[in-house]
Amino acid sequence: MNVLVPLATVVGLFLLGFFGAASGMGWAFGVVFPYIAIALFLGGLTWRVVGWASSPVPFRIPTTSGQMKSLDWIKQEKLDNPDTTLRVVGRMALEVLLFRSLLSNTTSEVRGKRKLVYGIALALWLAAIAMHWSLIVILIRHIRMFVVPVPSLVTFLQKVEGFHHFGEPVFYITSVVFILALGYLLFRRLFVGQVRYISLLGDYFPLFLLLGIGLSGFWLRHLDRTDLEGVKQLAVGLITFNPVVPETVASLFFAHLFLVCVLLAYFPFSKLTHMGGIFLSPTRNLANNNRAKRHVNPWDYPVKVHTYAEYEDDLRDKMKGAGIPVERQ
Repeated sequence: MNVLVPLATVVGLFLLGFFGAASGMGWAFGVVFPYIAIALFLGGLTWRVVGWASSPVPFRIPTTSGQMKSLDWIKQEKLDNPDTTLRVVGRMALEVLLFRSLLSNTTSEVRGKRKLVYGIALALWLAAIAMHWSLIVILIRHIRMFVVPVPSLVTFLQKVEGFHHFGEPVFYITSVVFILALGYLLFRRLFVGQVRYISLLGDYFPLFLLLGIGLSGFWLRHLDRTDLEGVKQLAVGLITFNPVVPETVASLFFAHLFLVCVLLAYFPFSKLTHMGGIFLSPTRNLANNNRAKRHVNPWDYPVKVHTYAEYEDDLRDKMKGAGIPVERQ
């Protein structure tokens, strides 16, 4: 059920967008739902970030995987166990850009009779970084739909990706890498027993949703040949708050757009918010300098205490009557 329900949901959402636009509801799927999705995305993400930022972190709790700064003759792992802000920035950069902690993930298996062997999950790391970086490049390429003239960065990326000039229109590498990486991540959840055991509905739904967006986008570019002028007119109208829905835009595009809207609306309330949460995680963004510096809880406040001497003064007679020894007679 954790697999079939998300799959059926994504297929149903795609068909809803396709047949809804085909039945004359292009304005709803091209204007109303995108605005609602953007509002939910921005509002929900702001709510999550403000909640994380306002959560008290009274202690230094960085998660490390190396030797912290100690004696001079003991080598410190400066990036895995940083003790300064600059080294924390370096650690965060490696985490955000290269998924360093995921590369450190270990796999284990029993070989032979009783030999336990550990290793790194290199395939998982490659698939994750390929999917995320391909998605970033695809999003940057889509900027050309919203602005005139097209920024030079977008033009440069298009030339780099389409240098081979394979196919017409130009075949972009990231379009295929994105789908293949998602396919591997889904395959891993379906056929690796340990991963399938801990996978829930909320783990499969984003994968199917992203696959639906990637496949429908690939179909629109290379098989359906949608009206790009009409799509750009729709996109520019949305961004300038002067919406218009051209009749030449195919229903398949509205189905693709509706899946994107669902992703935006779902994003702040799902595990996908790790995109922003990584920057606010005290296990990552704090320097591990507990031995060099004393950290006092900034939220400490004066607490009225009742010492034992005061307790004894209040109850001395009763304690004596009950045979309880007292310090002062």
